[in-house]
Amino acid sequence: MSSPRRFRLDLFRPAVADVPPVTTALARSEPLSSLMQRLRASQQCLEAVRSVLPAGLAMHVQAGPLDDEGWTLLVANAAVSSKLRQLQPRLMEALIKKGLKVNAIRLRVQTP
Repeated sequence: MSSPRRFRLDLFRPAVADVPPVTTALARSEPLSSLMQRLRASQQCLEAVRSVLPAGLAMHVQAGPLDDEGWTLLVANAAVSSKLRQLQPRLMEALIKKGLKVNAIRLRVQTP
């Protein structure tokens, strides 16, 4: 029976030296940093409105893009979109109560 092969770890080097972690790279880049801030803000908006969404509806809604014109909610189908249109005033109230400034809520049905 042969002995197991031993490798010298000091001989293995990464193909790219000193690769920064993704979070560091995102923080260093102004456009990417801005994108991360908008993604976090969109998630905060979703968390704020979850409390007013009916339980069966919440699982069919995802946070979409947030920009100066408004916030987009991504929905599973037209029925969810229709119900959310009815709930838009309550959704806006929930956002205002949390101190989140959103000019409008847009709904977009996701296509598979």
